[in-house]
Order: sequence, then C-alpha cells, then structure tokens
Amino acid sequence: MSTPNGAQTGVLLVNLGTPESATPQGVKQFLKPFLSDKRVVSIPRLAWWSLLNGIILPLRSPKVAKVYQQVWMAEGSPLMVYSKRQVEKLQTVLNRPVALGMTYGNPSIESGLQQLLSQGCDEIVVLPLYPQYSSTTTAAVSDAMARCLQKMITMPSYHFIRDYHTHPLYIKALAHKVQQYWQQHGQGDYLLCSYHGIPQRLANQGDVYPLHCEMTTQLLGQELGLSPEQIGMSYQSRFGKEAWLQPYTEQTLQQLAAQKHQTLDVISPAFASDCIETLEEIAIEGKEIYQQAGGKAFRYIECLNDSDTHIEMMAALVSPYITD
Repeated sequence: MSTPNGAQTGVLLVNLGTPESATPQGVKQFLKPFLSDKRVVSIPRLAWWSLLNGIILPLRSPKVAKVYQQVWMAEGSPLMVYSKRQVEKLQTVLNRPVALGMTYGNPSIESGLQQLLSQGCDEIVVLPLYPQYSSTTTAAVSDAMARCLQKMITMPSYHFIRDYHTHPLYIKALAHKVQQYWQQHGQGDYLLCSYHGIPQRLANQGDVYPLHCEMTTQLLGQELGLSPEQIGMSYQSRFGKEAWLQPYTEQTLQQLAAQKHQTLDVISPAFASDCIETLEEIAIEGKEIYQQAGGKAFRYIECLNDSDTHIEMMAALVSPYITD
C-alpha cells in the first residue's frame, strides 16, 4: 500500500561503470576515479597518485581505448547498453521506478538516487550487480551510497543486497544460458568459469570473494549435471605485480589446451553484463591464448545481460523489500 503522499519503493541497479566514448580522453576520464578509489587500489596515496597521473593514465588510456573500439556497439559501450536494457525490463516487470547508477562515471549513483527520489520514492532497494561480494566492488557501492546520504537532510530508508552468488534463480539463469548455447551449438568437453580476480592479499585479510566464486561454480556444475572433470574455474584481469587469486585464466587456458580438449566453453559468472573484460579479454584474447597453446575450438558463452531469466532473478531479489 502506498503512503498518503504517494511515496513508494524504488530500485537502484548499480554496476561498475564505463567510458562515455571509446577515445583516450573518454577512457582517461573513467579510469582516473576508478583507479583512485582505495577499494580498488590500496597503495599509499602519494606514491600511487604520482604513478597514476604520471605514467598509468597517459600510457594506458590510448591502449584501452583501442580495446574498447573492438567491442563498442552502435548504441555505445556494451556495459551501458545492457544496463539500460536491464533497467527498462525490470521496471516493466515490477511496475515501479527503477534507476541506474555507476560507481564510476555516469550515470552516477547519486544521479540514480536523485532520479528515484524525484519520482516520490522514500524507500530504495539497492542492487549492486555483483553476484559474488568483494570489497573491491560491492563495498565500493556501499561507500558511494554513504557519501550520497551524508549530503541529505532527510535520507530515504534503503535495503542493500550484498550478494546473490548462491541464489537459486541466479544459478538457474546461468545454467539456462549455458544450456541454450549447447542446444544451438552442441555441448563442449569442458566448461571454464572465469571470474574477475582480486589481489590475494585481500582474500588473506578476509575478503570472501573467492569462497563465493567457488560456491557459484559448484552449484552451476550441479545444476548442469557436470562432473568435477567437466567444469573448473579461474581468475582473470590481473593488474600490477603482486599476487592475485589463482589459478590465473591465462595459465588455465594454456593447461586446458595441453589436455587436448576438442571444444572448450568459457563463461564469466561474475559479470552481470558483457563488457571489455568478457568481450575482449576472454572472447578475443582468451581465444588467441588457447589456440596458440594448441587448443582447438574455443567458445565464449555470453553473460546474462538482459535475458528474461536474469530479469526474473532481479525481480525476485528486490521484491521482498518492496513495501508499497
């Protein structure tokens, strides 16, 4: 039931963010706040600030821009395109306001929150689209929310969904995506689940991310009826020289190629939408690594994106916290 003044519950979907253009300047504007976040890079600020602005941004931005150009869609960045579609579809299913916010770049979390408030929402359900919790992603969303609320005289009440790595509808949505692919192209010999990595140091300090990834992989294998010999996991997107979670995807692909699998299927369960890390790092670069090591057929299975099963899962996640 709505309150007398028409207030209602709104939903804020949050993802990492993306450049607004596939240009060096567009990439630089995105990378600077991203790589300045202590949740993402915890190197002492003075040393990191000099390295970031003096070397990394000037050298890395043009290279990353070229990578984005390989996967850029007619409507824009894949992450943004799919995120907007998710908002539209979820809003239709729920029949209530749904807004999009990005931790870095536009639309910001603050603008998404203000959009919901302007539509009369006095309660907000915040859904970070990271199935597996990590301090580098989910906690960064919580930090950004806190900064927004600090500016408000009257803040809305809100519920924050921390993770959904074992939710039955999430596992079923992943399995459905794989099964759909197999129905069209035949089942591969091995299914590799490649997750975004984090520094091993964070896991040593208590970040539960690797445990969540392991549980997702196990449940997906069970849902698909795969044996331990038919499914595995690895971590991609290393940055810097320190040790990150292992096994690394690059080395795993080389090892799988040596095992002479006829067909390798790869999916990235930690990504709610296809993006540069999946469409280029896995589908293009990963394929090259696998085949250069002697592997044969390499097949990338797309993310959940705006699929009906994904939207159904989102609706199920937020519905228990909708009170009007």
